[in-house]
Amino acid sequence: MSSPCLSAEDLACPGVWAILELLTWANPFEWALSVLRPRAVGGCSNVFPTQPTRLDRYPEHPAVIVHLLLGQPQASAYITRAQIERPSWTPTMIESDRELSAMVQELWDNDINRLRPGTDYRISLQGKAGNLSPMNDGNDAAGLPLFTYVDESIFKKETFLAFISLLDNYESDTGEPEVVTPEEEAENHKFLDSMVKTPAMKIVHKYLVAKKLSPEDMTKFKEQLYRIWFELYARRGSSKPDSSGFEHVFVGETRGGRTVIGFHNWIQLYLQEKLGHIDYKGYSVNANSPQPDENKHILALQFSWKNGIKPKGSIFIGVSPEFEFALYTLCFLTSPNERVRVSFSLYDVEIVCHHYNQKHIGTTYPVLVKYQNNEKKIHS
Repeated sequence: MSSPCLSAEDLACPGVWAILELLTWANPFEWALSVLRPRAVGGCSNVFPTQPTRLDRYPEHPAVIVHLLLGQPQASAYITRAQIERPSWTPTMIESDRELSAMVQELWDNDINRLRPGTDYRISLQGKAGNLSPMNDGNDAAGLPLFTYVDESIFKKETFLAFISLLDNYESDTGEPEVVTPEEEAENHKFLDSMVKTPAMKIVHKYLVAKKLSPEDMTKFKEQLYRIWFELYARRGSSKPDSSGFEHVFVGETRGGRTVIGFHNWIQLYLQEKLGHIDYKGYSVNANSPQPDENKHILALQFSWKNGIKPKGSIFIGVSPEFEFALYTLCFLTSPNERVRVSFSLYDVEIVCHHYNQKHIGTTYPVLVKYQNNEKKIHS
């Protein structure tokens, strides 16, 4: 492929500079999709129609500019919104992911409140869950609860207490407007105060300040965290603010009373199961994912909550609230993509992190890719 000739006007275009990122991608057009995808996540459902669409309909888009700079004819590039939202490709680990992996490893090493599997908590995986849908919850591969033991003394620690105090502050059904009382707002701020004092959040704050992604002033940093996690927005299908990043990720929501969305936190899962509101239906695994392990800290699973079904969810188990809060904040602010691949401890993981209007977290959770052969780590 011959090198394209660039004019001064070309070099003045931000999209042209983005071509430098191509050096880290095996397929240039896959890079173009990575640029397009964030545009389709933040509520802009009309970015592309459902039917295949030629890229020349969007001649000023950076991805289209790159496509043309590579000498590809416009007519050869067809794309659908489905390709953007559900890509079939997996990016290789790029340099920024390696840097992020080092950060996540540091967070992991400094998670002083993490529980030890088999000692501080025990789970019972039981059977592999079948195919569930909101209309069929009769396929249950687990007759017993997931958690068989949790040392609840950990819940007396400051960050756990502050976290648990927030779990009853929300209406679970999307479409029901959230009303934040002064007491609940105070609890939100108390939670943030407890977070920023932890080693994990201090590490993340220092890194984000160095990258000029967060203010150094602690008050302004907490304002940024509040906006990302606690500011309300209208989730799909609602006209009024009915959701937040914190509610969706850590508490869980229901849609139409029959489908569970979000709900990616083990503490909430344990407490709701203890109350009889959770029916664990078995672990989830496919041909490309590793077999689950009761002594590991990541699990894909199925469960019902209240009257809704979660056909497949993925969670960390046994980690502290500050670890997850720091990790997801880090990924939200550093990665423009929906998924980032990180390796730490015994785990090779994709962190899914959808932005909502580039201001708030829409959802975020871990997806286990594989276990690493790293016997030097004492605690998995």
